[in-house]
Amino acid sequence: MKRLLAALLLAASTAYAQEGVDVRKSRFLLLPAATVERAAAGQYAQLMRAAAQKEALNVDRRQLERLRNIARALIPHSARFNPQAEHWRWEVNLVQSRTLNAFCMPGGKIAFFSGLLTGLQLDDDEVAIIMGHEISHALLEHGRARMSEQVAKQLGISIAAAFFNLSNVSASLLSQAADLALTLPHSRHQESDADLAGMELAARAGYDPRAALRVWRKMDKVSAGGQPPQFLSTHPSHASRIRDLEAALPRVLPIYESSVSRGGPQSARP
Repeated sequence: MKRLLAALLLAASTAYAQEGVDVRKSRFLLLPAATVERAAAGQYAQLMRAAAQKEALNVDRRQLERLRNIARALIPHSARFNPQAEHWRWEVNLVQSRTLNAFCMPGGKIAFFSGLLTGLQLDDDEVAIIMGHEISHALLEHGRARMSEQVAKQLGISIAAAFFNLSNVSASLLSQAADLALTLPHSRHQESDADLAGMELAARAGYDPRAALRVWRKMDKVSAGGQPPQFLSTHPSHASRIRDLEAALPRVLPIYESSVSRGGPQSARP
């Protein structure tokens, strides 16, 4: 009987471990998390003050509350990817701008630009996918990793330039080579992980993960003819994103269905 119970417990723990997507937090983290989060909070506050001075901050109260409600649904599930997120001071703000953009800084500082909501005519599921993607960058500590990379790269370039007596032009070329060999490929990997983790966050909160496919199809239409080749881009191509998201759907759809059965956001909609 004891062996049977142990086997059942092991099976349950294994199933839980395998549930959801397979992503990893960044490992190259030279800078302390507290330092990065303080810097991000300061920059975020500065950006919000600038928007307020232009009377472009939180103008549409209905859309702002919509964003904050979606964030309230997503945030409780963030500890799955980063336990420290339970201690973050989360903020969500809306900037009036035609820009198709959104971001989440380290420490949970979220901003959406109104152009993204209106330009793509996003429904709640699609907003949750984008917000989950941006939150996942913070949870997986991509910003901290990028800052660490820049510190290491600049230090290495300075040492190499002095040691080999390189000219300013040569040092500049070395910097560009470092971007192509290290920064861009790593950034594409981060984007792919954020896609997957964001889709799972949305599913756990009761938002349909299949909306991820709609989001990137809309993005593809908006940027038709304007997206750089994937090799020279910090983002995966839209086609590869859609393919990877489709492949991950079987792992997140059961999570979504379970959330809806417990009364997630989908069940509350007309």
